[in-house]
Amino acid sequence: MWSRAHQLYRRAACTHVLVTRWETKVSVCSLSPSQDSRMLMTELPLVFCLVGAAGALHKQWIPDTNYENKTNWDREAVPCGNDIAHFPAQRKVSVFVETTHAVREMRLPVDGEFILNSGAGFYVVRGKDPRCGAGVTTKFRDSEPLRWFNPALWQAAATLDDLQRGNFLYSVHEESVPCLQDDVVFEAHSSFSMDTGSGQFAVSVKSVSVLGKKFESRSEFYQYLSSRSGQLQFQGPSAVTVGNQECGDPSGCDCGNSVNHQQICNTITCDSPSCKKPLHPAGHCCGVCGAIVTIRYAAGFNLQTYRQRIHHLFLILPKYKHIQLGMSKVFKSQRLMGVIPFGTSPEIQVVIVDGEKGPQSEGLARDILTDARSHASNLGIAGAEYLTSSGSSSDQTGGGAGMVVGVVFGVLIMITIVVAAAVLIRKGVVRIPSSLPSLGSLMRSSDVGDLDGSIDHGFDNPIFDRPNMLPDIPGVYGAAANHSISMTQTGVHFVNPVYDDSETDLNA
Repeated sequence: MWSRAHQLYRRAACTHVLVTRWETKVSVCSLSPSQDSRMLMTELPLVFCLVGAAGALHKQWIPDTNYENKTNWDREAVPCGNDIAHFPAQRKVSVFVETTHAVREMRLPVDGEFILNSGAGFYVVRGKDPRCGAGVTTKFRDSEPLRWFNPALWQAAATLDDLQRGNFLYSVHEESVPCLQDDVVFEAHSSFSMDTGSGQFAVSVKSVSVLGKKFESRSEFYQYLSSRSGQLQFQGPSAVTVGNQECGDPSGCDCGNSVNHQQICNTITCDSPSCKKPLHPAGHCCGVCGAIVTIRYAAGFNLQTYRQRIHHLFLILPKYKHIQLGMSKVFKSQRLMGVIPFGTSPEIQVVIVDGEKGPQSEGLARDILTDARSHASNLGIAGAEYLTSSGSSSDQTGGGAGMVVGVVFGVLIMITIVVAAAVLIRKGVVRIPSSLPSLGSLMRSSDVGDLDGSIDHGFDNPIFDRPNMLPDIPGVYGAAANHSISMTQTGVHFVNPVYDDSETDLNA
């Protein structure tokens, strides 16, 4: 049935058909379904691994490259017995086939694989298939590998049972993508193709489950990534690693995706929020309409238990049916007087997003706050507050008033410090170092600076200026002027030309 380049082998519960250097067009021989089934089926059952660890979430990849998924075909329909199944020639793809399928012709890529479930395969019906139309060429979508860091391609649940039942958890964008302590799940009867990112940071998680096998050992999963299936399924420069420990802190752990924030937000297109004052939760890429409840916790707080409490007390109520609520541990930056950062403090952030039935988030925020304050000691809660996109908050004076009070308080502190310093200097308790310039010198230097450094010296006085600094002026610094000064034993005298020295000489 297959050319010599075709290889058929078994792995775990599935049969893999490698598509390696196939011809562009391959026709399938006419076989009956029973003959084809005997050739292509395997009897090894698929094994489902039930994974679940306290405090860890399960993140499941949504898209697939399954043959039976009609959205993977350009005509939104799976090829039937009269159709030609066409795969892009240059696209490397891993396709999971769950059951048997009739086709008239199959055009395969240069490189790729089929993963055949137990009993799955292909066959050709002689003549026309009465259950099919006239026959068309149906193309498998030639799409680029989808991105690991796209939050819209993941769904999260607390347990595997919740994944099966569709009890998914809402999270901010950073935590919608698998975190360090999460178990990553790909459906057992499924294959996929994903881009793991830019390669700047390794993608690290607790475990990965592929085709029903759970990988928790780094070396074992590395071997799978090196296999043919692993290379087709996990594409991109970033390596996916497993083996992280589960979160041992009952209050929750840091997701670890803050370093990938830009990659995550690059995949998001934010809609314009309908509210006037959209909120910006930590770890989210877009503004939201709803409420944020901030919880300061103490010893004895358990994030998983509290999440279950909120679900059973409030989210099951009909009025909150359409509400989306996400809960996570965040590290909020602390700022002195609201301006100067001086560290971070861990808090529990509860994000409440309004649903289809209108704004119900404010009512839920009040209910959560009332419950937190009423049972604070039992829940390990030290304090709680909320803020809504409508502008209301648990502190009705508003955040702006708190900021004003902080600024006024800071100004009063500065004035007190200045007055105290002046009193201590006046009493001599504190002395200003002599090396510091005085106020008078600062004022004089300020005056000179006001004149741009140029000072008017007035006109030159030839009597007081030095002769060598002035031009030669006749009659001023001539010979007569040199005889007007007399040096004697008693000192230096100016000679009066009216009197003769010889007449006044006492020794004459």
